[in-house]
Amino acid sequence: MSQSQLSLPQKLELLPNQPGVYIFRDFAGKIIYVGKARSLKNRVKSYFQSSKPLDPKSQIMVKKIADLETTVTSSEMEALILEANLIKEHKPRYNVNLKDDKRYPYLKVTVNEPYPRVLVVRRVKKDKAKYFGPYTNVSGMRQTLRILRRIFPVRNCNLVIPSGQEYKVCLEYYIKRCLGPCQAKCSYEEYRQMIDNVCLFLAGKSTQVIDELKSQMEEYAGQEDFEAAARLRDQLKALESVVQKQKVVDEEKVDRDIISLARQKKDVCCVVLQIREGILIGRQNFYLTCNFNDPDSEVLASFLKQFYLNSPLVPDEIVLPCEIQDTETILSWLEQRKDGRVQLLIPQRGKRAELLEMAIQNARLLLNELMLQKLDHSQKVPKTVEALQRDLYLSKPPRKIVAFDVSNLGASDTVGSAVFFQDGQPRKSGYRKFKVRTVEGQDDFAMMQEIVLRYFTNIKKEKQSSPDLVIIDGGRGQLSCALEALSRLKFQDQDVIALAKRLDEVYLPGIAEPIMLPRTSASLRLLQRIRDEAHRFAVTYHRTKRSQRLFSSELDAISGIGQTRKRNLLTRFGSLERIKSASLQEIIESKGIPEKVALKVYQHFHPERQSI
Repeated sequence: MSQSQLSLPQKLELLPNQPGVYIFRDFAGKIIYVGKARSLKNRVKSYFQSSKPLDPKSQIMVKKIADLETTVTSSEMEALILEANLIKEHKPRYNVNLKDDKRYPYLKVTVNEPYPRVLVVRRVKKDKAKYFGPYTNVSGMRQTLRILRRIFPVRNCNLVIPSGQEYKVCLEYYIKRCLGPCQAKCSYEEYRQMIDNVCLFLAGKSTQVIDELKSQMEEYAGQEDFEAAARLRDQLKALESVVQKQKVVDEEKVDRDIISLARQKKDVCCVVLQIREGILIGRQNFYLTCNFNDPDSEVLASFLKQFYLNSPLVPDEIVLPCEIQDTETILSWLEQRKDGRVQLLIPQRGKRAELLEMAIQNARLLLNELMLQKLDHSQKVPKTVEALQRDLYLSKPPRKIVAFDVSNLGASDTVGSAVFFQDGQPRKSGYRKFKVRTVEGQDDFAMMQEIVLRYFTNIKKEKQSSPDLVIIDGGRGQLSCALEALSRLKFQDQDVIALAKRLDEVYLPGIAEPIMLPRTSASLRLLQRIRDEAHRFAVTYHRTKRSQRLFSSELDAISGIGQTRKRNLLTRFGSLERIKSASLQEIIESKGIPEKVALKVYQHFHPERQSI
C-alpha cells in the first residue's frame, strides 16, 4: 500500500522522529497549513491528542484536516527554509501570509553577464545575478534608479556584449550615461569595478564606495590617465551630494533593520526601517493576514522568514519589538544567509529603542490608513449607482447587477449570457454563459425564461446572495417571462427591469408604460453599458459555437485531416473561405500536407473536379 493510500490515523502512526515539514490538507485536497518541526512525530501528534489543549485556531483547523503529508529534512534549519518556500507558494489559510498578491519590484544587477546592467524585475531567479529589494515604494525605487544612473554610467541597452558583432556607441555614450563597452571605449576591468561600486551603493555602503572612488581616481591620476580620473571625480561629486542629503540617524556605522508591527483584527502591518552605516536609506512596509489569536511572536517569526527568504542582504543587527518563536533556528538560518554574525535585539532604552518606537508609529499610521481605505471602499456607493436607484425607484442601491441576453441566428447555436457588475464595474468572475437546451425554434421569450431560471436555480442551490437588480435585454414580453421564472423559484422580491434596444425604453414590473430616462443621465449610460456588455458576451459565445460547428463540419469530414494539419491549413490561408478558393497547387505547398491529402481537400470543396 502506497503512502497516499493510507488513512490519516495510519499516517500518524508512521511519523518519523526526525526534523521536517508537515502539510495539512482539507477534504477538498487543498493545503490549509504548513508547519515545521524538530520532531515530526511529536509535533504533528500533538494536534490530535485530547489531553493537550489547543488554541481556538488550531481546534478549528484540526476539524478540517483530512490528509497529511510530511517531508523529512536533514536539519531543522532546512525545514525552516522549506516551510517558508511552501507558505509563499501555497498561501495556506491558517498560516500567517503576506497579504499582497502582487510581487514587489527588485533592482537586479546582472553580474552574471560580462558587462552587467541594472534592471527592474519582480521575480528573483537563481541565475547568479544580484538582487536588491524588495521595494514596496515603487516611486522611491525609481528615484533610486535615477540617482544610480546619474552617478554611474551603466549601460541600459539589450546588446549582447561581447558578441562578435561590431556596434557603434549610441547617444548614451556622448551624454556620459554609458562607458561604451559595445565599442570597447572602456576596459573590462574598469566596467566591472564600476559595477562593484553600484552593488555597494545599492547595499547602502556609500562610505565604502566613496573610498573606492577616491582610491581609483588617485590611481588613474598617478598613471596620467586624466580622462578616467575626471570621470571618477564627477561620480564622486554626484555621490557625495546624495550622501549629504541622507538622514544620519545613528553615529554607529552598523547595518541594522528596525522591524515593527501593528495589528487590528486579522490585518497586520509590518514596517522595516533599513539603516546602513548609520544612515536611514529606506522604509519598507508589508501587509499580512493572520488569525485573531496568533501571538505576536508567531506573526513576527513568520514575517522574518518570508522577508529574509529572498532578501539579498541580511544586516548585522535586527531590532524587534518582542521575542519570536524558534529564535535559535531563525538566528542560525540568518547567520548562514549572511555568512557572518547576526544579532536579534529587543531594546528597552537608548537609540535603538527610539528608532523602534518610530517604526511602530509608522506601522500604526499605515495600518490605520489601510482600515480607512477598506471602510470607505466597503461602504461608499458610487454616484451612478445612487442615481440608478433614484431613477428606477429601487428599494436599495443596486450595487450588484446581473444582466441577461440571448443570441441566436436561425434555429441553431442559440446561447444566452449573464454578466455581473459590482458598484458599476464588470466582475468577470461572475460572468456566465448558457447553451439553450429546452427551446426549439426562435422563441426569444422562452429562451430568456430558460437562462434566468437556470441562473437563479444555481444561486438557490449554492445558497448565494441574489443580485440587487436584474436587467433583461428586451421589452415587456421578455420581462414577463423572466418574472415568471423568478416566481417559480420564489424570488418574488427581486428587483427586475427590461431595457429595450431600439429607444432605450425601461420597462418596470407592474407599470404599463415604459419610462424614458434622459439621454444624458448617468443612470441610462450605466444601463446601456451593462446591456451592451451582456450583448457582446452573448454574441462572442454564439460566434464561437457557430465557428466550432462550421469548422468541424467542413474540415473534420475530410479523411486525413487531423488537428495539426487543420492548424497548418488555417495558418497558411487564414480562413475556411480562402481554403475553399485555393488551387490544388497552393494546398500542396502548405506545410505538412501530403499531395494525396491535398487532393482530398481540394476535391471536397470542388466535387466537380473528382476526376483529377
